[in-house]
Amino acid sequence: MISANVLVTGGGAAGLMAAGFAAKEGAKVILLEKMNRCGSKLLITGKGRCNLTNLTPMADFIEHINNGRFLRPAFSGFFNTHLITFFGNLGVKTITERGNRVFPESEKSEDIVHALLKWCNNNNVEIITGTAVKELIIKDSSVNGLSCINPAGKNIEYHAPAVIMACGGASYPGTGSTGDGYTIAASAGHTITPVMPALVPLITGGNTAQKLQGLSLKNVAVSLWVNGKKTTGEFGEMLFTHFGLSGPVILTLSKKVVNELSKKYLVEISIDLKPALDEHKLDARLLRDIDSMGKMKFHNFLKGLLPSALIPVCCEILGIPDDKLCHQVTGTERKKLRVWLKDFRFSITGHRSYKEAIITAGGVSLTEVNQNTLESKIIRGLFFAGEILDLDADTGGYNLQIAFSTGWLAGNSSIAG
Repeated sequence: MISANVLVTGGGAAGLMAAGFAAKEGAKVILLEKMNRCGSKLLITGKGRCNLTNLTPMADFIEHINNGRFLRPAFSGFFNTHLITFFGNLGVKTITERGNRVFPESEKSEDIVHALLKWCNNNNVEIITGTAVKELIIKDSSVNGLSCINPAGKNIEYHAPAVIMACGGASYPGTGSTGDGYTIAASAGHTITPVMPALVPLITGGNTAQKLQGLSLKNVAVSLWVNGKKTTGEFGEMLFTHFGLSGPVILTLSKKVVNELSKKYLVEISIDLKPALDEHKLDARLLRDIDSMGKMKFHNFLKGLLPSALIPVCCEILGIPDDKLCHQVTGTERKKLRVWLKDFRFSITGHRSYKEAIITAGGVSLTEVNQNTLESKIIRGLFFAGEILDLDADTGGYNLQIAFSTGWLAGNSSIAG
C-alpha cells in the first residue's frame, strides 16, 4: 500500500501550488499527473508568455470573476502581490504590461513551470506522471485515497487522509484537461454546475470575417445582441479569423454568447469602429471631410477612416463603388457609411470547441465547498482547487490567479487538521 499525508490530482498551476505548500510544512505529498509531464497547459497560456496575474485591486479583480466573492478568503491570504513575491523568491522576475497584466520578465511560460517544479522538488513533493485517477476511495464519508491506473495500465491505489482535486476543466483536452474531475467529484456526491467552453472564439455566418482574416482592431466597442436586443458590451481589441471572431473583447463576451446559443436564440455581435464619436459628431466629420475631398476617390477617402483591409469590405457592404468621387457621394450613402461605422454587425452561428477554449465555465458547485478551506462539505478530507470549481473569469491573468490562490489555500488547509 502506498501512503502519504496528502494526495494531489493534477500537475497544473493549482496542483503544483497545492502540493508545494502542503509539502512545505513537512507533509508527505504525492502529486499524480495523467500526462507524461506537468504544466502542459501552463506552457501555452498567454500564447506561451504566461499571463500570471493582474494587478487590479481586489474589489475590482473580483468583479472580473463569475462567483468571485467566493474567493475572498483565498485572495486575502494569497493574492497578486503575494504571487509576484513568491515567484521573485524563486528567481522569476516579472513585468507589468497594459491592463495591469503581469508576465515573467523572460516572457517564457517554461520559466514558470520550471520554477514550480524545482520548488516542489525542493519541498520533497513526489511527482508521479502518466498516472490517471479513476475514482476516490471513500470510507464513512471521509476520503481515504485514490484508485488510479499506472503507465502500465494496471490498477494501483494510493492512500491518504487528504486529497486535493486540481485536475482542471475540459478546455485544451490535449494538455490533459478532459473533464475527468467532474465525473469523479459527481460520483462522490457533488453537484456539477453544467460546464461549457468559455473564453472561446466565435463562428460567424457569411464570409465577411474570412475576408478580413488576420486583421486586428484596437479601441473598438463590441456589443452583444440577443434576439434583437443589446445585452452587454466590451471595449478593447479583437481579431478576425478564418472562421469568425476572436481576441480579448470577443473572448470576454464568449461565455454569454455560448449560453445564449444553447437556448437557440438569435445572437449577433456589433462592432462600433468609431466609439469616440457619437452619431452627430461622426456625421459632421464625414460631411466636412467629404466636402473637402470632393475630387478624391471614395476608397482613398476611406483610408483616413479605416485599416486598408476593411476598405474593400466597406465598399462591398455599402454598395458604393470604390472609385466614386467624394463630391458624388449622396446624403443617403453618407448615412449608410455612418450607420455601418457605428454598427458593423455579424451573425454568430456557433463557437469553437473545448480544444480552443481557454477555460471551462461551470464545475463543482461552490455551495458544497467551504470557501475558507476549500474542503468538501460532503466528504471530509476532500479539497478542490483551480478550474474544477465553478469559477471562471475574464482574460487578463484573472484565471491563473484563481488557480494559484485556490492551490495555496487547499494545500495549506489539507494539513491544517
